[in-house]
Amino acid sequence: MHSPERFRDTRIPLAHGAGSIPAVGFGTLIRDGVAARQAIKVALEVGFRHLDCAELYGNEDVVGVAMREAFEAGTVAREELFVSSKLWNNNHRPERVKPALEASLSRLQLDYLDAYLIHTPFAFRPGDEQYPKDGRGEPAYDEGVTLIETWRAMESLVDEGKCRSIGLSDITLEKLKEIVAAARIKPAVVQVESHPYLPEWELLDFCKQHGIVLLAFAPLGHGMEPRIPDDPVIKAIAQRVEKMPAQVALAWAVQRGTAFLTTSTNPAHIRENFDVSALPEEAMQEIQSRITTSVRLNAVVETGMPGFVPQRG
Repeated sequence: MHSPERFRDTRIPLAHGAGSIPAVGFGTLIRDGVAARQAIKVALEVGFRHLDCAELYGNEDVVGVAMREAFEAGTVAREELFVSSKLWNNNHRPERVKPALEASLSRLQLDYLDAYLIHTPFAFRPGDEQYPKDGRGEPAYDEGVTLIETWRAMESLVDEGKCRSIGLSDITLEKLKEIVAAARIKPAVVQVESHPYLPEWELLDFCKQHGIVLLAFAPLGHGMEPRIPDDPVIKAIAQRVEKMPAQVALAWAVQRGTAFLTTSTNPAHIRENFDVSALPEEAMQEIQSRITTSVRLNAVVETGMPGFVPQRG
């Protein structure tokens, strides 16, 4: 009997950057520093080779320590790891982009990033406040900079060797088209919410046409209602293929051509989320045709305010 392909070692070449991105990635948005360090240690021991970070998460220093410990223990070498981070909204002014990246590198104890993404296409008022507010208590947006100007500064980081590829996060197809049309260095990666309840087929098609990797966050729905692993279609497939429902949803993500990020502090779940293998083609068709629930769980694409990240000030 033919055993299904395992996706744990699958890598997707970057058409607009150096190397390739692991299809199976680990997100580092874990509030508790001790839990984050331990979870990253387990993830690297299990075999995860993509760590997704961000200035906004407030724990890049913890990720840096965890990576350093893994390097010193011989668990993994730097060149085996794909490390990404993100430029936050208050640093969109071109003169703030390079210092923001260098600060992330310092906290992460790295010389370069494999990918640096614009966290959202929304520019906030420049300064030290991550969530500046206007007089009405609404986000204070920066009208003095365009996304294209920020992108030009990102391109310079690649020129200088500070990062090997650049990309965007929490972006709509319309905004992405603007950047692709104007870019000298095209986006290598686009990170967006995507799962069976938000498949983003049109965005995925555009990314494939332009050699961009779609990186799905919340591929299991971030534990929110309606819970994707509880979907009857996914549960029935899981029973048939003798896998957990979460593994079915994650396999669907890779099999349709995206990479994904999962986050957990539970060692058993970390291992489970890494042990993903191919589904029968009829299962892929079933997920596409029989799941009719449609829901976006994170409204960040409309406001620039991430729904899953606790505000720190």
